[in-house]
Amino acid sequence: MSQLQEGQPCPDFTLPDMEGGTVSLADLKGRPFVLYFYPKDDTTGCTAEALGFSALAADFASLGVPVMGVSPDPVARHVRFRDKHGLNVRLLSDEGKELIEAFGLWVEKSLYGKRYMGVERTTALVGPAGEIVRFWRKVSVKGHPEEVLAAARALAA
Repeated sequence: MSQLQEGQPCPDFTLPDMEGGTVSLADLKGRPFVLYFYPKDDTTGCTAEALGFSALAADFASLGVPVMGVSPDPVARHVRFRDKHGLNVRLLSDEGKELIEAFGLWVEKSLYGKRYMGVERTTALVGPAGEIVRFWRKVSVKGHPEEVLAAARALAA
């Protein structure tokens, strides 16, 4: 499946979060939000990214832009990840990979010559009308949360 592009609508979704609730596209209509897709809880890069977004959570909140991390990990693993690292971003569980696949992010990867399927680290800034305003693909974690915040500020201006 091909990846979505900027300007296209965000796919419809309803996913469980680590608080026992759910988040859906309908809940977010009328305001911008960030979805950052990551491979796995409690790995080096994913922890750094989650900590980066957590550190900026108040800045995003002041703009009215919720930030949600999405991975195929189950809710219980998200709870442990949040508690271990003191995260304050909402983590959504996409165990069936419906949203991940709708974004075209379940891809073949390679590590030390071994091929496997996994989530391509990607972030989407979705505008208030539900369209994808910015897409960051194959994200390098260092400085990324700050870059997303700058784009959210520009969108809110």
